[in-house]
Amino acid sequence: LASTAITCFTRGLDLRKETEDVLCPANCPLWQFYVFGDGVYASLSSICGAAIHSGVITSAGGAVRVQTLPGQENYPAVNANGIQSQVLARWASSFSVTGIKNTALEAIGRSVSTARPSTGKRPKKLLDKKAGNKDCKADIAFLIDGSYNIGQRRFNLQKNFVGKVAMMLGIGTEGPHVGVVQASEYPKIEFYLKNFTAAKEVLFAIKELGFRGGNSNTGKALKHTAQKFFSSESGARKGIPKIIVVFLDGWPSDDIEEAGIVAREFGVNVFIVSVAKPTTEELGMVQDIGFVDKAVCRNNGFFSYQMPTWFGTTKYVKPLVQKLCSHEQMLCSKTCYNSVNIGFLIDGSSSIGDSNFRLVLEFISNVAKAFEISDIGSKIAAVQFTYDQRTEFSFTDYTTKEKVLSAIRNIRYMSGGTATGDAISFTTRNVFGPMKDSPNKNFLVVLTDGQSYDDVRGPAAAAQKAGITVFSVGVAWAPLDDLKDMASEPRESHTFFTREFTGLEQMVPDIIRGICKDFLESKQ
Repeated sequence: LASTAITCFTRGLDLRKETEDVLCPANCPLWQFYVFGDGVYASLSSICGAAIHSGVITSAGGAVRVQTLPGQENYPAVNANGIQSQVLARWASSFSVTGIKNTALEAIGRSVSTARPSTGKRPKKLLDKKAGNKDCKADIAFLIDGSYNIGQRRFNLQKNFVGKVAMMLGIGTEGPHVGVVQASEYPKIEFYLKNFTAAKEVLFAIKELGFRGGNSNTGKALKHTAQKFFSSESGARKGIPKIIVVFLDGWPSDDIEEAGIVAREFGVNVFIVSVAKPTTEELGMVQDIGFVDKAVCRNNGFFSYQMPTWFGTTKYVKPLVQKLCSHEQMLCSKTCYNSVNIGFLIDGSSSIGDSNFRLVLEFISNVAKAFEISDIGSKIAAVQFTYDQRTEFSFTDYTTKEKVLSAIRNIRYMSGGTATGDAISFTTRNVFGPMKDSPNKNFLVVLTDGQSYDDVRGPAAAAQKAGITVFSVGVAWAPLDDLKDMASEPRESHTFFTREFTGLEQMVPDIIRGICKDFLESKQ
């Protein structure tokens, strides 16, 4: 079994198989690892980080066997081998890591990783022909029906139709990229976005697909595709719409609603092409008649498409291609991870002290880390306050995650009094003010450890009126009334408190979840 070369940041949830042999590179920066748990790690964790943490490999890298495990509650924080793992209340899946002693295997893995970079560089001359349709930049998964419902004969007609759509899209290095997943009893990713960038190769790959048969577990396949298909390792590109086109003959055998929710959370635009929809006599067998409306990106008519049969479908190709190339209609591309501006307002008063101030910065880093920070994505800003205010960096100063995290690390502790109200007004005006034309949703996270000397209610109300959602995070002596007065409605879910600064770490997932919940509700 050859091992796959992975990066320092590949997470457990990026892997496809139950058990997979991977090769970790050497010299990963230990402080950048995100690891949750000990022995059993939440699948959010970096695989190589977990492997070093558990002592399976050193920072020199090496081969690791990753075993997928069910989710659990209360992943513990343990410091081991130079890595501090973090607490996580619960996560949907986990993994464990074990060592592999097999030098031949490592050699195979190494040759893969060293051969990697050359694949992307084509000689310049050939690019123009191969660039494809630049006006239709999209990463598309065709989720085809391979169930007994459709049968072998119509399966072949479906392949012909998908092939025609793929040809008309104008696939190319600079244009759309496509992959195919087959839904039956279990989903199977037939090929990824990165496997072919020429239309002819794609067409050939579609022709070669074999019919699997089984129940039409479209929900299971849609969820799997939304979660696993669009990783950067598999060729998904930054800032380009992700689309799944679901082909369904008849109706799904499983529940598709939850899969639709997952796809929206992952920023994927789901289209459903339903063929031969259930007749009146068949409706009794359909577990959810509204299955199309529940799975599509938006129930506005744009994302659903009907064909009466698989015969004579040529006239349906062009209208579908036009939909897939309508960039501005892809309403689900925006997610809480890539479409928010988060400002942190940091109490720098003398009661906090140097070492606790470090814990505050760590908390901010861990929240910021969860978001996709870029010039077209989410943005982060920070202001420190005592009686005075200092903009540490504004939303437009840094457009990469590395630079933002490094700027947070370099914030110097001011030490002084506490005028939180003034600081909120300052931030609303000077930090959020210049962003008023930004399409992103605005959030302010206020961190304080004590009573404010001025009124917080007025400034917080003004910030909320300006479209900023406020989360208040109090530590130690911060009065609950102040925290609630600052927080957005419903106040209970926007107010956080911990006695000790070490308790901040456990709030990280809740703050991220709160931001995402507000974001989704604002989009409904």
